[in-house]
Amino acid sequence: MEETSLSLDEEERDARAWVGPLVSTVVTVVAGFFAVGVLGFSAMACDACSGEKAHGFDASLSTALMVLKVGFLGPVALLVAAWGLPWERRRAGQRAMLALMAPVAVVVLFVACMAMVEWP
Repeated sequence: MEETSLSLDEEERDARAWVGPLVSTVVTVVAGFFAVGVLGFSAMACDACSGEKAHGFDASLSTALMVLKVGFLGPVALLVAAWGLPWERRRAGQRAMLALMAPVAVVVLFVACMAMVEWP
């Protein structure tokens, strides 16, 4: 009788539950580095600017960088939730949605931060 309950537990456990969160983690980290790099290098877009235009650009860029850095807490929370779900087959859909939402959240955050900048 114990063998039957053990085989049921093994059937409920998803052996590939780690694939979605792992792929999502790699894509999210790469997208995050890309977002910080692009937004950081865009400070050079106003090298030739002077006066009021340069001050407005610098202020909006620093605000956008701060929003981006703090906003990364959202994708990190989604990744933690994707990794933290029980590795059962009935949770596969929830795990996949959380894993998919993390890189999408980075892209949405990047687009929002780029829209915050007052470009010259």
